[in-house]
Amino acid sequence: MRDAAQESSTVNIKHREAVQHDENTLADLHPVLRQIYLNRGITKQEQLDRTLKNLPNYQSLTGIDCAVSIIKEAVQKNKRILIVADFDADGATSCAVAIRGLKMLGAKNVDFVVPDRFKFGYGLTPEIVDVALELKPDLIITVDNGISSVEGVAYAVEKGCQVVVTDHHLPPKQLPNAHAIVNPQLLNDEFPSKALAGVGVMFYVLLALRASLNKDGSFDNKPAPNLANLLDIVALGTVADVVPMDETNRKLVHQGLLRIQAKKCVPGIAALLRIAKREPDRVVSSDLGFAIGPRLNAAGRLDDMSLGIRCLLTDDPQEAQNIAEQLDMLNIERRSIEDDMKQDAYKILESLKLQKNKQEQWGVCLFDEDWHQGVIGILASRIKEKLNRPVIAFAKGENGDVKGSARSIPGLHIRDTLDDVASQHPGLLKKFGGHAMAAGMSFAERDLDTFKQAFNEAVKKRLNSIVPENVFLVDGEIPDNDINLNLAETLRQAGPWGQSFPEPLFVGTFNVTKARIVGQKHVKFELATQNNNRKIDAIYFNVDNPDSVIGLAKVKLVYQLDVNIYLGRSSVQLMVRYLELG
Repeated sequence: MRDAAQESSTVNIKHREAVQHDENTLADLHPVLRQIYLNRGITKQEQLDRTLKNLPNYQSLTGIDCAVSIIKEAVQKNKRILIVADFDADGATSCAVAIRGLKMLGAKNVDFVVPDRFKFGYGLTPEIVDVALELKPDLIITVDNGISSVEGVAYAVEKGCQVVVTDHHLPPKQLPNAHAIVNPQLLNDEFPSKALAGVGVMFYVLLALRASLNKDGSFDNKPAPNLANLLDIVALGTVADVVPMDETNRKLVHQGLLRIQAKKCVPGIAALLRIAKREPDRVVSSDLGFAIGPRLNAAGRLDDMSLGIRCLLTDDPQEAQNIAEQLDMLNIERRSIEDDMKQDAYKILESLKLQKNKQEQWGVCLFDEDWHQGVIGILASRIKEKLNRPVIAFAKGENGDVKGSARSIPGLHIRDTLDDVASQHPGLLKKFGGHAMAAGMSFAERDLDTFKQAFNEAVKKRLNSIVPENVFLVDGEIPDNDINLNLAETLRQAGPWGQSFPEPLFVGTFNVTKARIVGQKHVKFELATQNNNRKIDAIYFNVDNPDSVIGLAKVKLVYQLDVNIYLGRSSVQLMVRYLELG
């Protein structure tokens, strides 16, 4: 049988291919872990270095000297510095790192604003500049935004503000006329990591600022601040923004996780972990991505991301706990809204199936006038996972516009696809921007049908008219005797895993000794290995049709090897990602 969640695309299980190596490569590692690293291009022990000593130098970032000069003068002359943040987890963490870091480096007058996504939209718009001007800033620093804010930057400069843009999004053809721009994605930028999140870019700006202040003698009579104390927040933003986990990001995230595990994180992260029932000393990157990130993001989706930023800025544990509880309630509300919207989306998809002579859906566009603008990104992601097609979910915007949030599949650069649409249909898109895997846009609601057709054609062209397969790339089979707690713990600590450095996936066939539905849409299994009949627990979350997997005698699974802790006892558990008849 096929997993219901994969019903709209072909499922293919493929084994990852290891890079060329000799028999002595990483020979001291567990054979399974060795194979995992080889499958991800790791062939040298130094590639596994997760210390900070070999981080890329900030000096290769274009514009860093100019940015530091401006910020340093603002710090030394006690100018008013205003951080303008984005309303997602990367924006919130970038803002918190900027404010904490600047204060560590001597700034006395630092504040922030974050746009209300429902009033102002994304980035440094002229409207948010008007809000910023009420605080009378001398210097505006954008974090996780600004690279596309041509009009807003021009307006802020016209009003007498200096503007430093720090961002990591792909730059448009026309750059804003800021006093300085720091973005590793800029053309001809030589910084080796193009995968930094917005929070990583801001962290690097702080590193450069500290070095410049140190050179000036600012720390002659006192120790230079330890900016590594910010890495718990850097790790959270990096993981939550799902940027590629390249060598640089793995170091930043690993060091941040070490701080959290040592209970040296900010009170806000500690409180969010408590709310999510995660033990700090066992936290791994997936906990940041699936437990902490969504709670932080809920503020920007449903309310005001200022709440999330305050959670990361406070040093008062009780205030942090109070805010974390508010964020948790918002996240519960967000999940409820998402579930309702998902059912609406399924009905739309069913109606599309029933239409005669319907156009083949290469790129899927879904719209309901009642959908919540703050949740369409998650909805697009869920439907993308179900269909294995790029998906854009739309909600009503202001002044007769719709706002869309897009999520893509491997092999299709969604921001570039939107650029194709804009080139073919000048004037159709009012605004767009984003990454390879996620993007946002706005245009007139009356143009929705025109956009749907244009987007569908652009996706088809980029896919070369080849229907995308839903591929599970696996790291092979684990020998029965190695499916144990020791290996599960080893793999858990071998990351940090993330985008482009994925958590290991395995394939295997097992006999089913027990199966039962739990929580209405999850299935709990007791399995037996084929060769030695060892009993192993497994859990399959969010099964669209759980009754369909009850009663199977033998199953072939794609799974992750995980550790289950229950009543203080640890045991090995398989986390099922895909299931078919064995």
